[in-house]
Amino acid sequence: MRNAMRPLRTRLRPLSMALALTIVLLPALAATPSAQAQTYSVLYNFTGGSDGGYPLYGSLVQDKSGNLYGTTEAGGSSYAGTVFQVSKSGTETVLYNFTGSTDGAYPFGGLVLSGNTLYGTALEGGSGYGVVFAVNIKKKTETVLYAFTGSSDGGYPYDGLVMDKKGNLYGTTYYGGSSSDGTVFEVVPKTKKETVLYSFNYTDGGYPFSGLTLNTAGTILYGTATDGGSSGYGVVFSLTLKGDTYKMLYNFTGTSGDGAYPWGTLGLDSKGNLYGTTYYGGSNYYYGTVFEVVPKTGKETVLYSFSGGTDGGYPYSGAVLDKKGNLYGTTDSGGSSGYGTVFKLAKTTETVLHSFDYSDGGYPICGVLMDSKGDLFGTAEEGGSGYDGVVWEITP
Repeated sequence: MRNAMRPLRTRLRPLSMALALTIVLLPALAATPSAQAQTYSVLYNFTGGSDGGYPLYGSLVQDKSGNLYGTTEAGGSSYAGTVFQVSKSGTETVLYNFTGSTDGAYPFGGLVLSGNTLYGTALEGGSGYGVVFAVNIKKKTETVLYAFTGSSDGGYPYDGLVMDKKGNLYGTTYYGGSSSDGTVFEVVPKTKKETVLYSFNYTDGGYPFSGLTLNTAGTILYGTATDGGSSGYGVVFSLTLKGDTYKMLYNFTGTSGDGAYPWGTLGLDSKGNLYGTTYYGGSNYYYGTVFEVVPKTGKETVLYSFSGGTDGGYPYSGAVLDKKGNLYGTTDSGGSSGYGTVFKLAKTTETVLHSFDYSDGGYPICGVLMDSKGDLFGTAEEGGSGYDGVVWEITP
């Protein structure tokens, strides 16, 4: 069991990296197709100063004008992170600078956009255990909707939020709850009321790092707990909002067959099947997997096992689907230069859309945003001309 008393604020390299380095690699790894028709471009290079630095988890969000919004874990006027906007032309505007005090500090996750308001979480600040916040885009002002206490209400929210049709927000905390193993929570913006919908007890999952997925009917939340479960390697779960009914859909075993330590927001197809990534496990040196889970049966299928070579390794991103059912995500390492990839998975065939070389970004652990044209957007937590991360675009 991990020490949940303190948040992991360092830029995360895979927890299994030390193990991976002890494995003798084969002379050559299986080659992965590279998509030649894709055009990669850096929209913005962070400097780590007043503009922010180190954009981490979650996907970017986009407004009707094509502007992108996200968070940086560091930088800003108080070096406690920012909420930012990047225009289609690559102009960055800091919408809010966290002070590290009651307003929050170190936002790791992505954002939810509703009208002129952005909603998100900050890992620390508030009462010390993080906050749920709202930022008005036009006024560039922040409102704390809830400050976690680190007790039964939860603490340290790592990833972003999901919003239902009524405007209620849902997320996870890495710590707190009745067993201190994390929570699933709801915050109502109008009343600033927080409700713990479920407290993990490790045997049913523990220490969730990732955000949630809401079904189209708005009745069921799906997510992952990175730790815990029957084997201690994490779970995929559902939470039916009416009655707060929790169900473990799948327990990862950590074997080569199914992967371990799920991370990133799940994708949901029209049939109700779930798709995600584990940053460990799989058949190739434990470099992670892309998986499918069928909620009705609890069946898990590994769609792809990363090799840690040119195809990438250690995916933290989760998965996003296009209309054809193809999956997209990022890997934190691997690729032609070892700094990570953006990948596409068509059924069980993986294609690398871009390999980072650090000058254009490095170590992406974000989810991928796809717009109506099929363009992909994301962030890399390091690299670029300022070495403090980039916002990127891939155009088909």
